[in-house]
Amino acid sequence: MTHLRVRDAAGFLGVSEDTVRRWIDKGSLSADVDAAGRKVLEGTEVARLARELAVTPELHGATSSSARNHFVGLVTDVVMDTVMAQVELQCGPFRVVSLMSSEAARELGLAPGKVATAVVKATQVVVEAP
Repeated sequence: MTHLRVRDAAGFLGVSEDTVRRWIDKGSLSADVDAAGRKVLEGTEVARLARELAVTPELHGATSSSARNHFVGLVTDVVMDTVMAQVELQCGPFRVVSLMSSEAARELGLAPGKVATAVVKATQVVVEAP
C-alpha cells in the first residue's frame, strides 16, 4: 500500500498543505502516522479525491471524438516559422506541447491567451513509477 505525506498529497490534489490538514481534521480524509511520526495518507484515497476534484472545463460547441484524453487549457506560447508551429498549452498543472503545421496554427487562430483543447489519442502510453 502506498502512503503519501501531506505535502505530496497536497501537490497531487492541487491544494495547499493546510487544506489537506483541514480535510483530515474535518474527517473528509483519513490519515495515519508513519514510523517517523509524520501524518500520511493512503495513495488510493488521495487518488479517489483527485478524481472527484478533477473538473475538465468544456468548450461550447465541442464535437464528439473517439479520443478519450482531452486537456482544456490556455495557449501560453506559439513559435512559428514558414512550415511548422510549436504550440504550448497550460492545462491545469500540466504543460502540453504540440507540433503542427503553421497553416493549421493560423487557421485555429492560436495565440497566447486563447482557450484551446489538446486531444491525445495514442496507441501506446508509457507509464513510469519510482
